[in-house]
Amino acid sequence: MQLPLCFAMFIFVCSLIFTQAHATPQDTISKKEAVQLATTKQPGKTLKISLEGDYFVVRILQSDGRIIDVKVHKVTGEVKKD
Repeated sequence: MQLPLCFAMFIFVCSLIFTQAHATPQDTISKKEAVQLATTKQPGKTLKISLEGDYFVVRILQSDGRIIDVKVHKVTGEVKKD
């Protein structure tokens, strides 16, 4: 009688871990939002956007000719200069 209960609890715990470990598309910001957040902090022309782990990396050409990479967290929207 305890084996089915243990198995059910195991499945329940695994499903909780899986749903919390993987962000759904509704939980993440879009590439367009990432570009808007990045260019608000570091103005310039967007050259490229890529995904590296939990971050969008936005490559920006600044008005002085320098190229910088800005990281935007895909869930929180936190912006940091690379």
